[in-house]
Amino acid sequence: MKVYNSIAEMPQITNAVVTQGTFDGVHLAHQQILKRLKQIALQTNGETVLITYEPHPRMVLFPDDHGLKLISSIDEKIALLEKQGIDHLLILPFTIEFSKWSSLQFIKEIIVDAIHTKYLVIGYNHRFGKNREGSFEHLKTYSSAYGFEVQEIPVQEIDNLSISSTKIREALFKSNCILAKHYLGYFYSFHATVVKGKQLGRQIGFPTANLILTDSDKIVPANAVYAVFVEIADQLYKGMMNIGNNPSIPDKEHSIEVHIFDFNEDLYNQRIRVHFVDKLREEMRFHSLEDLKTQLNKDKLHAIAVLEQDPYEI
Repeated sequence: MKVYNSIAEMPQITNAVVTQGTFDGVHLAHQQILKRLKQIALQTNGETVLITYEPHPRMVLFPDDHGLKLISSIDEKIALLEKQGIDHLLILPFTIEFSKWSSLQFIKEIIVDAIHTKYLVIGYNHRFGKNREGSFEHLKTYSSAYGFEVQEIPVQEIDNLSISSTKIREALFKSNCILAKHYLGYFYSFHATVVKGKQLGRQIGFPTANLILTDSDKIVPANAVYAVFVEIADQLYKGMMNIGNNPSIPDKEHSIEVHIFDFNEDLYNQRIRVHFVDKLREEMRFHSLEDLKTQLNKDKLHAIAVLEQDPYEI
């Protein structure tokens, strides 16, 4: 897959089959659109082109609304789209000025002049342009004049999946990793850097790696204890993660910590990736460190059983 960060970088593409949108998470409904995109490209001897935006439009249009968290960073989105077999990815900078473009301006300058689109594929309820004025009917009106065909994914193909990025975010905020995976088609994950903590876990035989997310705009699932896979230098390990305030430890601030099974190497300042499989339990307050250790042993056995039921390969 070739990636372009501006219109000027786009080459001349023969029979461009195009779709566009934020594609946060590249979930199963997105994949349905991409499947149709590739089918048309195969039938027409064309090449697939996906247009997306960075940053997410809502972060530009509503900068004071800090509630939006992302399923995928731009790097993760690129990797996910490459797995889907897209030929060309155009990442357009989303600005206030760009948000003021009319749908007609977008069609003319991007769809027609820049990409020379032959086929445009959109989801049934997709809107674009200033004030979301652009629609399937709008595109149909101008498609013949500008020499491209437009196809809308039938409503039943998307509705039957009943998937949206909003539903995935809600599932993760409720610590429902299984539902999130059902919508995504893969385990939700984030990248993080290992930093020094208070090393209290070592005292009870459960050393943890304290984490800071690489991308602060990514979703952090709700406070809880989770069964996870941990990806370190292209190797996969089993583990369990605690997100929260760890109420059994005095003066403990909110933290993200992962205990990696059968792993003793130094990870400070290293970048790792955590894949969320299932919630094990809520955070709990324990009367003593010994009680906490007893529960952590139970959690480890529970996590191993969960991870063995749902194996994962990178």
